[in-house]
Amino acid sequence: MKKMIALLGLSMLCLAAPKMPEEKCTPLPKEALVLVPGNSLITATPEEGRKLAITLAQHTIHNIQPCLNKLKRGRGKYSNNPADLIQAAQVIAAEFATIAAANNYWKK
Repeated sequence: MKKMIALLGLSMLCLAAPKMPEEKCTPLPKEALVLVPGNSLITATPEEGRKLAITLAQHTIHNIQPCLNKLKRGRGKYSNNPADLIQAAQVIAAEFATIAAANNYWKK
């Protein structure tokens, strides 16, 4: 019974809590939302392929969270966390592997 009263009190607090105003979204530019720039994975060199992999990873995040101000606010959290940075690098590595295969590993 005490647990039920405590839960009821907690739920009443949640309902009574003032609602925070919704933050206005500052949209990213349209070019930041293009999933595959140039609509091709073909690059002249591995260096260009690596740059494209980074761009693809960034644009994926931009399409998930298209509000610039929200992206900037979260950057401080993940940019100082080694585990988050390693995960980002893993996403880029997967993108690069796909690009390398599409380019036949730049074999002449």
